[in-house]
Amino acid sequence: MSCNSDSLDLELTPKDYKEDLANVISQMMFVSGETAEPSSETTTIIEEIVHTQVVEMLKRSTALATRRGSRSISTNDLFFLIRHDKAKLSRLVTFLSWKDVRKTAKDSDDKGGDAGDMGGDDPLGGADGGAGGGGPAVGDTGKKNKRTKVILPWDISSYFTEQVPERDDDEDEDEEEMNAATILRLKTADERTKNMTKEEYVHYSECRQASFTFRKAKRFREWAGFHVYTDSKPNDDIVDILGFLTFEIVQTLTEEALQVKAEEEMTKNRPGEANAASKKRKRETGLFGEQEEGRTPVGPKHIQEAFRRLQIKPIPGRNRVWMGGPRALQRKELRLVS
Repeated sequence: MSCNSDSLDLELTPKDYKEDLANVISQMMFVSGETAEPSSETTTIIEEIVHTQVVEMLKRSTALATRRGSRSISTNDLFFLIRHDKAKLSRLVTFLSWKDVRKTAKDSDDKGGDAGDMGGDDPLGGADGGAGGGGPAVGDTGKKNKRTKVILPWDISSYFTEQVPERDDDEDEDEEEMNAATILRLKTADERTKNMTKEEYVHYSECRQASFTFRKAKRFREWAGFHVYTDSKPNDDIVDILGFLTFEIVQTLTEEALQVKAEEEMTKNRPGEANAASKKRKRETGLFGEQEEGRTPVGPKHIQEAFRRLQIKPIPGRNRVWMGGPRALQRKELRLVS
């Protein structure tokens, strides 16, 4: 089991961590479909966007904690920020549930007990290795191999003291959305990797483990400015959630930037069809084949345009209400990338 405990952190100075982030972002972009090597300007812009997003999440989570009379943020505060993305939320809750089951199993093994096989899938898709520490509660000793369903504060079922017993075949709407999103991700990953050699796939698998937080929790807290926006030290679950969300941000930005770049190239090539044959050869090389001559990675302008589009993209499940005077339409809040 992996752990974000400071005792297991890599010995990185703040400068080393900043330099490591460029490599981490490059690996995340590779997993997201960018096969060319991004420039340092591109990774710097992505790092700035991710940092801004993390700070915004910390600010909003702290505000939510203050409203409920607490000085420290909880996992539910972060869950609330992504509540409109049901698939992502369900995936994250599932990850934390299984993480706690693995922790219980490891503790049982350390005491000589038999915790059985913990063959749960990692819904993070390799974004982060996970961490130990105060996750959602699991069942009693006889149910160590089974994760319990996490009830969120805004779920109707949280209003009742007694819950309907769970069934093995019970699957709610959020889990169905998560499964559909997972299948789509697996299909996309299959398309990206089907032409890889063994060595390329090993490299791809290593890149899937890229993380802002794994074994770097202390430096991540310093980089994000936890001491500025929160009064207490966050537990491992908070760091793990932010590690998951930072991967999602980089992935979403990269995929959107690739689409922006493709549209740009299509516009440039529209007047003539002289290079139709070269386009055909480009398709035949495969996504991870030999890089064709002149292939350029996404640049800062593509990342900036992708971020602009994501800021104006409607949020599924969220209805906007116009409140207050003629200047209301001019007020723009920073949206979380999803």
